[in-house]
Amino acid sequence: MASATLVKRDMSTRIIDVAEHLFGELGFRKTTVFDIARELKMSPANIYRFFDSKADINLAVARRQLAEIEALVEQIAGSFGSASDRLRRSIAAICNFHTHQSECRPKLHDLLVTAYDERWEVVPSHTETIGSSLVRIIGLGMSEGEFTIGEADLAAMLVQSACMQFCHPRLITEAAQGPSPLIDQMFALCLAGLTKNATVFVALERAPNDLNRIGISEIG
Repeated sequence: MASATLVKRDMSTRIIDVAEHLFGELGFRKTTVFDIARELKMSPANIYRFFDSKADINLAVARRQLAEIEALVEQIAGSFGSASDRLRRSIAAICNFHTHQSECRPKLHDLLVTAYDERWEVVPSHTETIGSSLVRIIGLGMSEGEFTIGEADLAAMLVQSACMQFCHPRLITEAAQGPSPLIDQMFALCLAGLTKNATVFVALERAPNDLNRIGISEIG
């Protein structure tokens, strides 16, 4: 039974390998199960022994792509350096991955753009995984006195939201087409919020109706 499981896992990996290659060459929309089967020298029916549908193959390739980003950020989170530096490098790593994809592997980039646009199930879990790494970094910064003591979960959520332009595959592409903040400028803004007693953290704990009455002077 264990041997059969390993064989199935190995074949699933081979199918994903070939699909990823073809997606990069043809695009995921134009690549068919027949194309994948032909590359593997097997029948299309055999592909369906491992994946229920072409959509499941799309999902598996997207999951692999996003897992690369997660591994990069997790590695940075566990590396040496200040929390500020690790936080900056984490956001930059995500941005660099998507930028490289859009420039060098545009058809694979399109897969992730579609995954985000259509909210494939891998996207929320990816966002949560990245968020956990950022919480780890920010929590360390708070415990060591580098960042203002507060809720690391909330701070990580705010950083992710503020830096969405540099972490979302479609927004990265759109930002390149017109004037937009630089990643270092946005990170400097986030860092200012983490290292000063910004009352925005207090404001977010107020009743929703109070938020509409918060002035700019209260968030400085």
